[in-house]
Amino acid sequence: MAIDNMMEFTFIEECPIPGDVQQLLVPGEQPVAAYKTLRDSAIFTDRRLILRDAQGITGKKVEVYSIPWKAVQVWSSENAGHIDINAELELWTHVGHVKVNLKRDINIRRLDLLIGAYVLR
Repeated sequence: MAIDNMMEFTFIEECPIPGDVQQLLVPGEQPVAAYKTLRDSAIFTDRRLILRDAQGITGKKVEVYSIPWKAVQVWSSENAGHIDINAELELWTHVGHVKVNLKRDINIRRLDLLIGAYVLR
């Protein structure tokens, strides 16, 4: 299986972990951080990155992407500069590429540490 196009998301700000994420977690899995996206949220857990994408006019249809940390082969991060308004985070897996734009106030180095802690264990 391959992802035809690069998936791209924008994280706007860190937010509380959504209460309904519990229904997506396997026994023993722990959420550690969440970020508001344009229409939904992204949740970092100790086992994977969950990207929820509300669709349609009402946003009631939700597509969920789950990227296990063990599938991440390479990641890169780029902090926002003086002129740039976004930092960037990119993940490469054996099935595709995910790009995340981060608004200026999001701590890119914190995400680097989270990803490193789970990918490198």
